[in-house]
Amino acid sequence: MRTNQYMGLMPYMAVFVKVVECGSFSAAAERLGTTSSAVSRQVASLEAALSVKLLERTTRKLRLSEAGVEAYVRCCHLVESCQSVMEVATRFNSTPQGLVKLSVPKAFGRKLVGPHIPAFLRLYPDIDVQLRLTDNPVDLIGDDLDLMIKITDMPPLGLAARPLKKVSHVLCATEKYLAANGVPEHPSELARHSCLYLGEIPSDNRWQLRHKVTSDSVNVTVTGRFVTNHSEARLDGVLEDLGIGCLPLFMAQDALNESRIVQVLPEWHYVTSYFGMAWILYQPNKYLSPKCRVLIDYLVAQIASPEDSVSLPYGQN
Repeated sequence: MRTNQYMGLMPYMAVFVKVVECGSFSAAAERLGTTSSAVSRQVASLEAALSVKLLERTTRKLRLSEAGVEAYVRCCHLVESCQSVMEVATRFNSTPQGLVKLSVPKAFGRKLVGPHIPAFLRLYPDIDVQLRLTDNPVDLIGDDLDLMIKITDMPPLGLAARPLKKVSHVLCATEKYLAANGVPEHPSELARHSCLYLGEIPSDNRWQLRHKVTSDSVNVTVTGRFVTNHSEARLDGVLEDLGIGCLPLFMAQDALNESRIVQVLPEWHYVTSYFGMAWILYQPNKYLSPKCRVLIDYLVAQIASPEDSVSLPYGQN
């Protein structure tokens, strides 16, 4: 018997079990919320498919045939397995539990997501988190992920999304460095300064800046003695008076608030692809598991602020 054949018989097997338990078609029909004739037809269909008599029918009662006794035992196992599956679903839907696999860009994850995971794990002792920090492109299904955070202007079509935080970049330096080397008043003057930049590809030392009011754009090639692809390391270099660094605002914010560094050329935007909104993305499934839902809600509550709220196209929230 092919797989699609016996899978179609499973409902009939469950009805057969109920008939044996209740002792009659009418009693089984009452328990199942259907008619005696419907129950009789389903058992008959099962017997026809198996080419074996399962129930001996008399005017007074039903009796299992020899084959029916063995079939009943096997069908009971099937029903018990189905009940176990339902219990698993009930348990997972009522209590957040299990492993959540989450991918996050390195700097964002290190600074804004990672610090909140220990408290989340204490709050939900039945949930485990696998946090993958990577700047490489990832795919929810292809990379076996439950959730991912992506920084972009708009979330990809076909995925559900929640906004976490607006991501922008700033140019920063210490007052000590600027006192010794001068404060640039125009992006073109950055060419004579020591600058800390990404350095992953040759074009990383070609900075583009756009004026916040006039939208004028300026490109400048910068040089410097310290180049690193980690924003936290660039911040450390800036704090050590090594020059002017390009940094995500979320990485530089604490040092700016504490006046350990100051913003350079604040009237200009530093233009980069690592810019826009950090979105938490997941499959658009109305049966989103509680473990994912509570982690999404927790990260939004901890990271997002009122100015980070946005409106999404229908179907993406």
